[in-house]
Amino acid sequence: MTFTGPEVPADEGATRFNGIFTSTKSALRETRGSMAAVFRNPGLRRIELALTGSMIGDWAYATAVTVWAYGVGGVTAVGVWTAVRLALMAITAPFASTWADRGSRKKVMIGSDLIRAVLVTAAVCLFLDTPAAPIFVLATLTALLGTPFRCAQRALMPALANNPEELTASNGTSSTIESLAFFVGPALGALLIGVADIAVVFGLNALTFAWSMAMVIGIRVPHKGDPVGGTQADAEADGELAKEGFLAEISGGFRSIFADRDLLVVTRLVCAQTIVAGASVVFMVVMAVEVLETGAQGVGYLDSVVGIGAIVGGFLAIARATRKRLAQDMTVGVVLWALPLLLVTIWPSPVMVFAAVALLGLANPLVDVNMDTIVQRVTPDAVMGRVFGSIEACLIATMALGSVAMPLLLHWWDLRIALAVVGLGVAAMALPFLPRMRRLDARLTTPFGLELLQKIAMFAPLTPATVEGLARKLVRVPVSAGDVVLGEGEQSDRFFVIESGLVEVTQSGVVLRREGAGEFFGEIGLLRDVSRTATVTAVEDTVLQALGRADFLAAVTGQRESALAADDIVSRRLAV
Repeated sequence: MTFTGPEVPADEGATRFNGIFTSTKSALRETRGSMAAVFRNPGLRRIELALTGSMIGDWAYATAVTVWAYGVGGVTAVGVWTAVRLALMAITAPFASTWADRGSRKKVMIGSDLIRAVLVTAAVCLFLDTPAAPIFVLATLTALLGTPFRCAQRALMPALANNPEELTASNGTSSTIESLAFFVGPALGALLIGVADIAVVFGLNALTFAWSMAMVIGIRVPHKGDPVGGTQADAEADGELAKEGFLAEISGGFRSIFADRDLLVVTRLVCAQTIVAGASVVFMVVMAVEVLETGAQGVGYLDSVVGIGAIVGGFLAIARATRKRLAQDMTVGVVLWALPLLLVTIWPSPVMVFAAVALLGLANPLVDVNMDTIVQRVTPDAVMGRVFGSIEACLIATMALGSVAMPLLLHWWDLRIALAVVGLGVAAMALPFLPRMRRLDARLTTPFGLELLQKIAMFAPLTPATVEGLARKLVRVPVSAGDVVLGEGEQSDRFFVIESGLVEVTQSGVVLRREGAGEFFGEIGLLRDVSRTATVTAVEDTVLQALGRADFLAAVTGQRESALAADDIVSRRLAV
């Protein structure tokens, strides 16, 4: 007798299938809609196109340098150059990222592209008749100058996105582009090396930097996040760092991370993931040799599966952008970088190896996309570039730690035990933080009052993150009909937006106007630094949202277009 399992009614099975199909179709529709929104945004579209060209060229270039280094000095040259390059990137990242906070982020990106194009062109000129050392130096400098570009790019994106969902979708699109470039770049580099020579690949990379530069030049940056701060508070914070000296300035990113407990936990979790990433450089070779029995070249197959998983994961991260579970999804991504290793521990077979590495690829965008979005939404604009640079330094360091620790584990134990130690260890580091990640998601939830502020002209030039921060500081003030909200001659201490109800504005007993839901008052005394110029009385039961003097002035006066819009409002009202 053959056991076939519990019988499922045909209509129930059809219902389940239809449910899965509907959910999948909905997710694909959301993904397509999110990516379409990204490419409808001119600034985000240009950044994504710049990344596409530049990353494909970078991967082709990295392939060419690796092939050339192997020809010059074998695996030793490749290994030493890789180790030196990563070490220098970790050391210089906090320094290089200060450029992204000191001036126009757009100009930092253009400058980085221009200098890298010159360096790669110089490498082409030297390639035919020069010692190896200058080529290694130029290749290393080119890699190091990618840090200010990426920090500036990530810090600029909140100024270009229209809302948090679009910001997440743009980060997901960037992650997907990176995954595609991981495929296309090395393949293109290998093809060009085969039909031409390495110098041609170098020339291609110089052209991709020119392409990237052209795309970035065409970006019209709203004056709401570039240059440096979007608010006076951000500018003051940056000024304080500069006053404290150079070391204080470059440590601004680390200090911001330690000052925000949520940001510190996010950094720790992503560092846990990169321990596995560093270890994977070693254990994927051992998997290929011992489990797949293909020899070391089997790593290429595993890398391809990781890349496919990453592409799918990028679409998944975009589709989940509207779920508002950024922190929890990121933590799940970290766990998925660890627990799949147990599949190989329990069932060391080729099928399980491919399944495990596919899950690693799938998890990668869940970590990267959500981490970028969280950092962009909780970090003050004035230090955002340095925060990304500091995180980058930590990730490179922990990746190096994983790549060093894995050979030691394999020396003490076999592959299965070593994978179990890494997988369980990293999962144990991540899972206890899930409750905190739920609280962080609550912190990232769109605050009540945001829509009210978005409709006010003086706040329109500010970054979405800045307006969201102001909305979180609003205080609900209910008043009854007949109550005086503020009186003429009183101290100016708050700005008010009307959530519901109706108020009357009078001056010396003369009625100037009536204001209802969505309108505002109290800005004149704050902006002119004078006592209240009028009396405001509730005509009916009214609910107000109040913003404190310091927060209002820091946002409005710290940004030129916002200050001009506010001044125009004040001038028109005083002219009545």
